[in-house]
Amino acid sequence: MTTLKSKLQDDLNAAIKERDELRSSTLRLTLAAITKEEVAGKEKRELSDDEVQKVIAREAKKRREAADAFAQGGRPEQAEREKAEGEVLAGYLPKQLSDDELNAIVAQAVEEARAAGRRGTACHGRRHEDREPEGGRSGGGRPGGRRREEAAGGLRRRHATQGHNGVRPLPCSGKGPHPVVR
Repeated sequence: MTTLKSKLQDDLNAAIKERDELRSSTLRLTLAAITKEEVAGKEKRELSDDEVQKVIAREAKKRREAADAFAQGGRPEQAEREKAEGEVLAGYLPKQLSDDELNAIVAQAVEEARAAGRRGTACHGRRHEDREPEGGRSGGGRPGGRRREEAAGGLRRRHATQGHNGVRPLPCSGKGPHPVVR
């Protein structure tokens, strides 16, 4: 058993003994997700600590999204519970970079790309390290957007008549699929 998985198991046992319902139910669900990931595929395998950490991050993301959905749906008590479960899981994840730290890393990467002769949006690069600086502590898609903004020289704006993909949508009658001009 990996060290992170065994720590989760030990913490679950402690939470059960302390009768901490929130912590024990959160850890139970997380361990179930880890077990499900281990048996997925053709044969059972043991996950490494990095893979266990990815499962925990996925579960924490589910909690954040559920909390937002409950808050928008007018169920604040359920949203608070989801947030509390997310905080329990956050204790098992590496500390996320602050916005200032992330901006400094992005600015440095853009300067290195410009020094190598790349200009414009080519500066934001395609390497995995560029998208996930500092070992995955950047929080998913945050660096990519920051690099694109920095490389383009600031905030990029779309014309008011353009849709999400840069294409101008046609007026529609509200029935059927919406036509799009390319």
